[in-house]
This record gives sequence, structure tokens and C-alpha cells, in this order.
Amino acid sequence: MPASCLITGAAGFVGGHVAEACVARGISVRALVRPTSDTQLLEKLGVTWHRGRLAGAAAIRGAVEGVEAIVHCAAKVGDWGSVEDYRAVNVEALRQLLDVCKDRPLQRFVHLSSLGVYAARHHYGTDETEPLPARHVDGYTQSKVEAERLALDHHRRHGIPVVVLRPGFIYGPRDRTVLPKLIDNLRKRRVRWLGGGRGAMNTIYVGNLVDAIFLALEKPNSVGQVYNLTDGEFVSKRRFIEALVNGLDLPKPPPVSAPLWLARVLAYVMERRARRKNSPKPPLLTQARLKFLGLNLDFSIEKAKRELGYQPRVTFEQGIQETIAWYRRNA
Repeated sequence: MPASCLITGAAGFVGGHVAEACVARGISVRALVRPTSDTQLLEKLGVTWHRGRLAGAAAIRGAVEGVEAIVHCAAKVGDWGSVEDYRAVNVEALRQLLDVCKDRPLQRFVHLSSLGVYAARHHYGTDETEPLPARHVDGYTQSKVEAERLALDHHRRHGIPVVVLRPGFIYGPRDRTVLPKLIDNLRKRRVRWLGGGRGAMNTIYVGNLVDAIFLALEKPNSVGQVYNLTDGEFVSKRRFIEALVNGLDLPKPPPVSAPLWLARVLAYVMERRARRKNSPKPPLLTQARLKFLGLNLDFSIEKAKRELGYQPRVTFEQGIQETIAWYRRNA
């Protein structure tokens, strides 16, 4: 296990949990945070942080100096916007970070990708041998595919000890970005069942993801590899959303379910109209939301179990109850 670690995006949801776990393990933590980031948690943890953007080479060099490992959590997330905006953060900023790391004696560079890199179709036990599509339906997933390829290319060409982790839908306490949007849409009655809500979600509790990150940091055979990560149990869209509805006293989605073929047509029409108007906000239905709400997203984590020794410690029921409890306290 490395004695020191740089965490990008440490002021964010996943990065904050990684920083907290590192401090608990006695690992010296350095963080690279944006100038506008809230650093209260990092101050509480006693973490050393550098303010700056990943696009700034000087800030990166100062943050990387002397660390033994890097956990790259920083990313632009969302389901709307130009691919160029996502590339600027998720690809080009990563390129700057990797370039600075070329001649440094790192033990590990853990890159957080996403299960969203797979094709936008039904998945039934898809594993890491599945080829990734060259083009994606939204800027976020397109940029995450390109970022993965960039990181692995730097491993092959420059020997950077990269490990790529592909978590599914990450939930847990302190998420102030993705889950709050879903909760807000439920509150405004903007969520509809697609295909009955029977399809699998690719959920992963943030604590399980942090466990996997530490396994990637310490297992020598993880270098150069890619790993799918979920909670390891079947969780349907309906079960996930109904847990939020019941736990947070939210309005239930209408019982009527829209067929997937109709949802695809509507998403195409709505996206086209919004782009024609150059709308800064996404329409009610996008291809990315259709994938989240309508497609069966079941991925194999057998490789992570076999090579990393990954065993999800927190069940979905435990994780969602902890998440709901946190939102009730902090709403």
C-alpha cells in the first residue's frame, strides 16, 4: 500500500470518501481541488490541498511531487452538453496529468471510469472483454471512453502503472450532484417508468467503490487492467426508485409504463429540438436518461472478484438506507 496519495476531485463525492478512507488508514493525502471547491471536509481531515485546475501544468506538478500513488476521481458528469466541454475536463485535463507523471516513480495510477462506456443497449452479464463503441450517445460517456484509452495508452507507452475501474451508478451519503437531481425530478413528478422498471441498475455503494480502489492500489497484478464494479446483486430500477420514494416521502411515479420503442422516439425528437434551440438545459427525456431508466444494465464483476479479491461489503439494502438517512439529515 502506498504511503502517500494524490486524489483529484477530493472535494467531490467519491474523492471525499477516498480521502477520508486514506486518512483512516494512515496514508498521507494530498488533494488537487478547483479554486471554487468547498474544502470543509478536507480541512476537517487535515488533508493538504492544492488549489488549481487539472488543465494547469504548474498546479499539477506541485500536487504530484513526492506522492507514491494517484487516484483520479475528478470528472465532468452529466447527460447534456457538448462533447467538447466534456473532453476538456475528462480527456485533455487527464492528458496533462498523465504527461506530468511520465517520469515519476509512481506505484499506482487509479483512473475512475464508468460502466457507461459500454454500448447503450441491454446488458446481461457483460464483462471486460466487450469491445467499446467508437461513438456514444452523449458527451459524458464519449469522453469517458476516450479517457480510458488515453490512460491505458500512457501505461503501454510510458509505463505509468494505470488501473482502470468502471463503477456503475454510484450512490451514498454526500452526493450533491447526481442523486439530488433524481430526487428533485421525483419530487416534481418528472420520472416515468420505462419498460416497467424491471431492468437491472448497475448500482454501487460508495463504500464498496472505495474498497475496490484500495484493492487496486495494493494488488500488483492490477496494473494495466480494467475492472467492472457494482454491488454484485440484482437491483431493478423499480426497487431503487421505490426505495427513494418510500424513504424520502416522495411522490410515486405514475403506474403507467411507457414502452421503450416510444421512449427512444421521444428522446430523439426532444434532444433534436433542444439542440436546435441551443438549450443549456436537457429535455425531459434524453438518450442517457433512457439508458438509465429503461435498459437492463447487468455487468459481470467476476474479474474484480478473481483478480482483486473484491467482495462487496455493503449490501444494497444497507447502502440505500444509509444514503436515505443522510439525505433526511441534510435535506
